[in-house]
Amino acid sequence: IGADAPGKQELDPKILKRSKVIVDDREQALHSGEINVPLSEGKLKEENIYADIGEVVVGEKEGRTSDEEITIFDSTGLAVQDVATAWGVYQKALDGGLGREVDLL
Repeated sequence: IGADAPGKQELDPKILKRSKVIVDDREQALHSGEINVPLSEGKLKEENIYADIGEVVVGEKEGRTSDEEITIFDSTGLAVQDVATAWGVYQKALDGGLGREVDLL
């Protein structure tokens, strides 16, 4: 998944260049994801981003197509992902009779 803030980098740009790079949000990834440093240094171009994750999920673009292909998902973190995950956990807790209700207001 990689770095999550401007100026941070965890992967060698050579790996990114030979991979299918998929991002959660293109605009956000350009500024604060794993690809922001190689982009700013000219080692990677925006055209090297293969797809947004939504394009893969709905079938507009293929995900990994072979055992040899390297796929990198650059997740910068979107609030909608957090909310969807929290809702899923909450529903499982309700279904399983787990946890306790707390009045926050």
